[in-house]
Amino acid sequence: MTETPALSGEPSLFRYVLGFLAVGIAWGFTTPFIRRASINYTSPARPALDDKIDSKAKRKVLSGWYSVFDLVRRPAYFIPLLINLSGSVWFFLMVGQTELSLTVPITNSLAFLFTVLGEWWAEGKGITRDTWVGMMLVLTGIGLCVHSKSASYNSGI
Repeated sequence: MTETPALSGEPSLFRYVLGFLAVGIAWGFTTPFIRRASINYTSPARPALDDKIDSKAKRKVLSGWYSVFDLVRRPAYFIPLLINLSGSVWFFLMVGQTELSLTVPITNSLAFLFTVLGEWWAEGKGITRDTWVGMMLVLTGIGLCVHSKSASYNSGI
């Protein structure tokens, strides 16, 4: 009879890394696409906004409502936004299972790195040598954070 190994309650390191990358990509890589879609947005004419009988406050509220409604109806805006918001859900789920002092800096740093790559992809922006150096320093900082936490766990602190 073969014994099945006991399942541990902790996800594997691979799943943690995959989760951090998923949140970083969802937050960072989609941001330039959301920006591009909102920059290219032109508001259609709305007669209700030109009506001088309504109060200025009502026209402002309607203008905001129509802007959000029109943007969300556009796939170029809505799909990256949906992916971006799903990253927040993944982050929320990860926070409950991972070390907070690692999760926040890692995911935010990865979001920065993927934003740079997303700008290159979506907008054709070049990545300068200084930006590459900064990205390497960010990755080094992530490595130091992880090493620091693993050293403190191993030493019993």
